Amino acid sequence: MPEAKLRDDIKAATITAMKAGEKDRTAALRLIAAKIKDRDIEARTGKAPDNDDDLVIEVLQKMAKQRKESIQMYDDGGRKELADQERAELAVIEEFLPAMMDEAATKAAIEAVKADVGAESIKDMGRVMGELKKRHGAELDMGLASGMVKAALS
Repeated sequence: MPEAKLRDDIKAATITAMKAGEKDRTAALRLIAAKIKDRDIEARTGKAPDNDDDLVIEVLQKMAKQRKESIQMYDDGGRKELADQERAELAVIEEFLPAMMDEAATKAAIEAVKADVGAESIKDMGRVMGELKKRHGAELDMGLASGMVKAALS
């Protein structure tokens, strides 16, 4: 099995939080570990990524997206205490995610992929998005990139 650096970092952070008596942080870290374990079980029946950190990042990105959606819903519904709890969990999750590319770097990556795959029209969007995900999946907000690719190809 490939090196599992992120997984080890999360375990170490959990132990540190437990020793420091940080109940909320410990709960969030245990939640992350549980989601990773769920993904490990799913991967037994399917194709697991070759790099374990990719699997962990995929899980963390999904969790972060869910938290952001929940925060929006709770804020809209006037449930500040629940939104704050989700924000706290999101902060812990984001500690382990790689830094996201800014807009300028995203545009540069899109232009590079566009040139490499010879994309000229919106019909090539799938190929561009696939190549972007392969090259920059961990540090790229694919939702933002999708809109930018669409604009670049129209």
